[in-house]
Amino acid sequence: MSAPAEDTTAEGAQNPDLPRARDGDAAAFTRLVEPLRRELHAHCYRMLGSTHDADDALQDALLRAWRGLARFEGRSSLRSWLYTVITRTCLDSVQRRGRRALPMDLGPSSDRAVVTDAPLADIAWLGPYPDVGLADGPASPEARYEQREAVELAFVAACQHLPGNQRAALLLFEVLGFSAAEIANTMDTSTASVNSALQRARRIVAEKVPSRSQQQTLREIEDGRLRGIVAGYSAALERGDVDALVALLTEDVTWSMPPLPHWYRGLAAVTDFAMAVPLTGCGSWRHVPTSANGQPAVGGYLWDDDAGAHLGWSVNVFTLRGERIAEITTFIGAEHIARFGLPTSLP
Repeated sequence: MSAPAEDTTAEGAQNPDLPRARDGDAAAFTRLVEPLRRELHAHCYRMLGSTHDADDALQDALLRAWRGLARFEGRSSLRSWLYTVITRTCLDSVQRRGRRALPMDLGPSSDRAVVTDAPLADIAWLGPYPDVGLADGPASPEARYEQREAVELAFVAACQHLPGNQRAALLLFEVLGFSAAEIANTMDTSTASVNSALQRARRIVAEKVPSRSQQQTLREIEDGRLRGIVAGYSAALERGDVDALVALLTEDVTWSMPPLPHWYRGLAAVTDFAMAVPLTGCGSWRHVPTSANGQPAVGGYLWDDDAGAHLGWSVNVFTLRGERIAEITTFIGAEHIARFGLPTSLP
């Protein structure tokens, strides 16, 4: 890798690791990017809707950045330059893989429980995001969305309905606070094109995202009450208590379970599903509280006779309205349990 023998940029003068990294010091490059790794990974997730894809995109982008660091001239901050590399990498991934979906994107809700529901393996499903370590508040004074608001399920799912260029423009402008001119440079286009993409993206997102974010709702609920709601859901499933479960839900509650295609809306349909499947048809449950997508969540564990333990089965993410659960999204798969750092089994 060719590199200047001496770094004369302001950023290089402030951070001696930059010229060292340009000279091929891998440890110096790691030190440069490590403070930004979490927010860069969150950006990849917002773009791609999958922690697995975010892992791959971040690894690929950092390798590109490492190989191209000699071309970083310091006209912008290292953070801005890294976001350019990351965004272009994600756009390549979006072009190859398309968008990710929730069951609501596939068709209307079911009125009665579908006990023969089988996973659809040919759908790219939206996944949950472990938000431990994600910063509170906006990424910059210019950002409209808080960092946790911008990983909420409704927002990430809405972004999946946008073409890649609109998705990138919206996230860079509204979530990260970059200017239209900076975004135009990142996406190798004109400022007018960026503004046009932003206008279209805002219209689609506004149609799909509730006016009140989960962060606004959660700030109005006392911590003890919030823990009680989560514990109440867990206890209701563990006891098979349909009345206790229904008491926690809104009238128009929805329950979806990717990768299962069917989903349910309203107390009657959700109660029918709950009675037929999780409360009576699955066996013994245990739960561990966690947090996902800036929202309360639990890891769900089902008893396995062969293992003699409750094995990790799902991550359940709750969307609240007031002090009731308005949406339950059950992400089925032991791989989600592992991503959240939860135990793989409970004795």
